[in-house]
Amino acid sequence: MARGLFIVFEGGDSAGKTTQVRLLANALRAHGVEDVVTTREPGGTDSGERLRAALLHGGEVCPAAEALAYAADRAQHVAEVIEPALTAGAIVISDRHLDSSIAYQVEGRGLRETDVRAVNQLAIGRLVPDLTVLLDIPAADAERRGRDLGDRLETAGLPFHERVNRRYRALAQAAPERYAVIDARLPIGRVHADVLAAVLPLVRRSEAQNLPGQEPAPAPPATAQPSTPSARAAAAELAASWPVTASQEPRP
Repeated sequence: MARGLFIVFEGGDSAGKTTQVRLLANALRAHGVEDVVTTREPGGTDSGERLRAALLHGGEVCPAAEALAYAADRAQHVAEVIEPALTAGAIVISDRHLDSSIAYQVEGRGLRETDVRAVNQLAIGRLVPDLTVLLDIPAADAERRGRDLGDRLETAGLPFHERVNRRYRALAQAAPERYAVIDARLPIGRVHADVLAAVLPLVRRSEAQNLPGQEPAPAPPATAQPSTPSARAAAAELAASWPVTASQEPRP
């Protein structure tokens, strides 16, 4: 059986990742992709959800302990959810993965990148997302969207989130072959259309590679996302060719 696809949504708090994960999963299922797994970090497993509650809503945690806890959650998540699903040929869509630790614990908390990458290397092994969708929104705009929700990261302050955003953009610039950067300030439906424009070529290429005797199509740059009116029109046309429209809200 062919290995599945690993798609990760990254971005600051209040960027709309959870909504876009659900919209994409609904679109893929409506298109006939039966095996779609949605998950999140921290969380995604029973132990991970308990750790998530402690990390985000418990008392103060020192930066090193925070980084180690996220890596421990990620190790269990990869072993219990992500790798088995990919081995079974599923499309796995995760709300956050390793790059969140680089953005938040390295740039946000000030830990050494070599240390954070070392503990996460043990957690993830050779696992790398096939595509990382960065929902990019200025920290001040995200704060106005609702950073009063109250968890430890959401209330870390504007300078913290500005540092996080800068590192996300740097990560995308350093790995353009696996990143699609999308303007998350746009309405939900337009962001969804941009997500589809980035994801569908990857899915179709994967499907084609799994057909007997089919030559794989060349991979387009992952960062080629709509940024002009004409490009957005093309993305909307692409999204409209699927059973789920770009403006459809996610199911609960």
